[in-house]
Amino acid sequence: MSTPDSAAGSAVDEPAPEPASAAQLTSLSTRAARQLATTTKSEPQMQAITSRWLLKTLPWVDVKGGAYRVNRRLQLSTGRGRVHFEHNGADDIRVIPETLTELPVLRGYPDTEVLREIATRFQPRHVRPGQVLFEAGQPVTESYLVVHGRFTRYTAGKYGEEELIGVVTDGDQMGDEAIGQSDPLWLTSVRAETSGVVLALSWAVVEEFTDRVPSLAEHLRSYVERQLRPMNRKGEAEVPLQAGHVGEPTLPGAFVDYELAPREYELSLTQTVLRVHTRVADLYNNPMNQTEQQIRLTVEEIRERQEWELVNNREFGLLHNIDYGQRVSTFTGPPTPDDMDELISMRRKTKVLLAHPKAIAAFFRQCNKRGLVPGTANVDGHEIPAWRGIPIFPCGKIPITDEHTSSIIALRTGEGDQGVVGLHQTGIPEEYQPGLNVRFMGIDSAAIISYLVTAYYSLAILVPDAAGILENVQIGRTAD
Repeated sequence: MSTPDSAAGSAVDEPAPEPASAAQLTSLSTRAARQLATTTKSEPQMQAITSRWLLKTLPWVDVKGGAYRVNRRLQLSTGRGRVHFEHNGADDIRVIPETLTELPVLRGYPDTEVLREIATRFQPRHVRPGQVLFEAGQPVTESYLVVHGRFTRYTAGKYGEEELIGVVTDGDQMGDEAIGQSDPLWLTSVRAETSGVVLALSWAVVEEFTDRVPSLAEHLRSYVERQLRPMNRKGEAEVPLQAGHVGEPTLPGAFVDYELAPREYELSLTQTVLRVHTRVADLYNNPMNQTEQQIRLTVEEIRERQEWELVNNREFGLLHNIDYGQRVSTFTGPPTPDDMDELISMRRKTKVLLAHPKAIAAFFRQCNKRGLVPGTANVDGHEIPAWRGIPIFPCGKIPITDEHTSSIIALRTGEGDQGVVGLHQTGIPEEYQPGLNVRFMGIDSAAIISYLVTAYYSLAILVPDAAGILENVQIGRTAD
């Protein structure tokens, strides 16, 4: 006698009906019908294509001679770089001697043996969160290189409150600006916000080297003399002027001096050889031309690499060529509206913000916490998120570090505004797109057609404040 459960089980286990055989069909099957039908096809799709907003927003300058020279006024102040370190253990941390020339006072100093000796005199020092490294008004007795950690510069405000001045992070220096002063004093206080490591060099060691090494003493003397020459707020040689006078005073004579060794940008390139078999090109071109599709996808890949180079190339890419005076760090880690305002305030007429999509999401989370709604900007019919009216373009070419941090780039663009410009050359032989050509290379003995696909490009920052970076942008979620 069957039970309800067994009845249910027999219903479930009943085999599915067999498909009808060809002899049982009463009409043409869809599988057979497709043999006579023309399938509607899409063009080959490519997942790696991105919006490439950097290529779209940059004004492109036609460089006919293959090189672009950026002429500037004579610069008297020496810009800061960042030193680098080698780690051989928890307490064996050394500065790489050659990178000491990134310090303004040692910029251009040629004696590597002296630099190596100076590097050995730095002593590592571990700091804990909240530790004050030095206070404003104290004598400068040491110079510091930050190996790792985040330090806050602060001073007493007008009414006694603590006023935050800036953030010091990996590779930055403190104290070298006291060179040339008889009794140097710290102008601000510095406190460690995280645990970290600094390398300290006693001021007595600096004086010892100055007394013992004539070439170093002469280099430091010329550095101090250069800093004492009249200059404007941007560090350029000052033009003497007179204003507000009456009568007929003798007016000062002047001229505008230029840099004697301006930087030149040569066009870089990305290229590949595209190969197509003659049999494919001859027989399989309907409904789509196989060669055209191969070229189209190859050009897309080259343009993606071109944008990557404009961001990451060590010779001309934004991340490596933006002046260190135009770099700021986030105060707390995640990119806050305050951090974005700090970045924008460093230049006039900021037109473009570029950020990794995850960095944009991290910024929006901070806006959500404050109850702020970022605006939008209409760019060529696209609604782009914006801050202070400046569009924030997604750019996946900006890398994310192993520490889950990224950067946000701000640009002023155009030659007329002394901004950032893209460089290419148009009118090249067999040009396929501006600055890109596809050249026939022949057919080999294996019946393979070869095409050389090449894009020529570069990027120039006309003046240092045309571009800036917000660094150490944490992209991960933080606990509320």
